[in-house]
Parts: sequence; C-alpha cells; structure tokens
Amino acid sequence: MTPSVGRIVHYTSLGDADGKYPPEQQAAIVTRVLSKTAVELRGRAPEQEHDFLVSLAILYPTGLFWMVDVPFSSDYKRGHWSWPPRAGGA
Repeated sequence: MTPSVGRIVHYTSLGDADGKYPPEQQAAIVTRVLSKTAVELRGRAPEQEHDFLVSLAILYPTGLFWMVDVPFSSDYKRGHWSWPPRAGGA
C-alpha cells in the first residue's frame, strides 16, 4: 500500500531511557509523504522497495505531537510508522 495525506496509521513512540514509559502505538494522521525518489535525494537509501518517509500528526492522550520524516516499518518499531492491522468483520 502507498501512504497518502489524511490516512490513519500507527506510530510507535520512542518511550523513555529508563523504561518507565515503554514504546507504545499511537494513532497518527499522515500530513505529508516523501516518495522513494525524494528519500534518495536526501541522501538516504530506502530500506525497502515501498519505503516512504511521512510527516505525522500523532494523537497522544495529552494532545497532538508533530513529527517529520518518519520511516516505515512493517513491524511495530520505535520511532516508525506502520499500517494498523485490518479489522476483522462479519
């Protein structure tokens, strides 16, 4: 899948160094997408064929937080965005 502005994704927070607040998934809204070509122009080799950097508005319980150039991970990985799992339906 290709990310686009307005899509809902998950962002895995960094947590803190002492482990009091472990990394956890937060809902986020994509506010900008940099393509594979744009990633390469920034001097960064894409990790995967579908690698995109996105900017996010992250929805924390205490308010919004903005991040730019967030990389993708198919697994929940600190500081990365991921697609949320598909909801099972009947």
